[in-house]
Amino acid sequence: MSDESNIELEDITEVVFVADADVSSEEPPMDEWPSLIIAFPEQNPKRNEFQLGLYHPGSGEVCAKYIQLSDSDVFRHPYYNYPAIKDPGILTALIDPEDKIIYPDDGQELYENVCKEMEEAPVKSFVRGLLNEIIDLRYYCVSSKGIRAMSLALRFNRNVKVFNLTGSFLDDDACYHLGDMISNNCTLVELNLSGCKIGPAGAKRIFNGLTSNKTIRVLNLDKNDLTDQGMIYLASAIFCGIDIHEIFLSYNNITGNGVSALAEVFETFNKFTKIDLSWNNLYSPGGVYIFLSRLGENNVLTELNLSWNSMAGARIGTALKNVLSAPELRHLNLSNNKLNKEGISNLLPGLTKAKKLVTLDLSYNPMTTEDAKNVLNKVKDPKIKLRKLLMDNVFVDNEFLEILNSIKEMKTKQNLVVSFGGIVGAFKAVGPDVRELLLNRAEFLTKKSKKNAVDIALVAMQLLKDKNELMEPKEFTSAIQRSGAPLDNDLLEEIATVFAGPRLPKSKTVNIKLLVDYIKRKWPDKKLPTTPPSETEPASTVKENVKGEKSVKIKEK
Repeated sequence: MSDESNIELEDITEVVFVADADVSSEEPPMDEWPSLIIAFPEQNPKRNEFQLGLYHPGSGEVCAKYIQLSDSDVFRHPYYNYPAIKDPGILTALIDPEDKIIYPDDGQELYENVCKEMEEAPVKSFVRGLLNEIIDLRYYCVSSKGIRAMSLALRFNRNVKVFNLTGSFLDDDACYHLGDMISNNCTLVELNLSGCKIGPAGAKRIFNGLTSNKTIRVLNLDKNDLTDQGMIYLASAIFCGIDIHEIFLSYNNITGNGVSALAEVFETFNKFTKIDLSWNNLYSPGGVYIFLSRLGENNVLTELNLSWNSMAGARIGTALKNVLSAPELRHLNLSNNKLNKEGISNLLPGLTKAKKLVTLDLSYNPMTTEDAKNVLNKVKDPKIKLRKLLMDNVFVDNEFLEILNSIKEMKTKQNLVVSFGGIVGAFKAVGPDVRELLLNRAEFLTKKSKKNAVDIALVAMQLLKDKNELMEPKEFTSAIQRSGAPLDNDLLEEIATVFAGPRLPKSKTVNIKLLVDYIKRKWPDKKLPTTPPSETEPASTVKENVKGEKSVKIKEK
């Protein structure tokens, strides 16, 4: 079966291709490959002309574009044959910092340049003040943007000692620049920021600069709405060691919580010589008591202003007694509070400890007459050296005046000045002058009728001219009625009573001379008409005086 199958296969197979036995299966050599056949371009005509001496290429240097940058082919880098352009200063401008401009210490040139950069108009009075000790810009309304230029100018200034910005409106950025200036300035002594509305945040930035300043002694922060938070920042600055001696904090809405924060730091730093806390809310006895007790331990405090704080009560009086223990205290202002009774009685024992107290102001407190006498009796003590006791608008009585007179008789109290309000029980009401009322009424009635008008003043003058200096009331009434004056008997009786003369044994009298004298002072223009001359004229003689002038002497016949 195998043979039959083989026979069938041979019959079906067809021949497609017969290979040549002489052809080798090896590949041709590389130089015979058709892809390596390169068609060279025609020969360069310039090169042919150069070979014939008809063309010269130039210097012989080949452009760097056609030079292969290889150490084996190029013996010198092409950038050395063709050096680059020298740097005109670009690298220096980009890498190196600019040279700093050194300005004079007075800051005038610096201030003007900074204002020019900021496009801010410079303040000429500030520029002039940089050469003086005082720069006064009160109510100049300096902008917060301009404060930066001023702070830079004052940073190293050696002339200005007082800088006053009262009435300006300073934001937090302006306060930052002021604080930076304060931290570097070593000449400024007084800084006045009254009414600048800096608030607690602005005060914090200023206090940060004060911690490193050792020359500022006076700081005015009145009317800045610092509140209790501002007092906390101030307490922190005090703890860090600010060297302020006089501080003004009125109109800042400070309560007992704010001053209690100051009381804590007064244990470590208590060197204020003058403190103004007027027009605040120090009526809470808790924190205020601790604060005032700490001030009593201050050995350099000379002036304390606590007016307009609504302070009242026995505990406040005890705290004020502790304040009087300060050995150098000279002026204590407690005016316009609510001190009376127990508050005054608790305060008075401290006067014996105040050896150098000069002025005690208790004006406009609701003190009674007994309180005023207690204060004066205490001042009467020879140990108390008080020179001014001010109790304006405090009413006193006669006993107070007697005590005051006895004090003035003392040799040690002759220079004592005491002021007080009215005197209780010595007031007498002063009404209108009855004489003027009666004469005005009489003039009105006599001139009421235009046809038969009579002048009562001329009638009285005529009575005196007729030598009637004293008249009985009935004669006076009848004389006035005969003149035609329409006056009733009641009015004439009142005039007779007011202008009464000496009393006779049987009747009263009317002093016509006194009546005419008052009429002349009331109506100085009214006068009697001149009397006409008599029919028989007196003879006259003419004489010459020493100077040759003629004088006439009338001789009566």
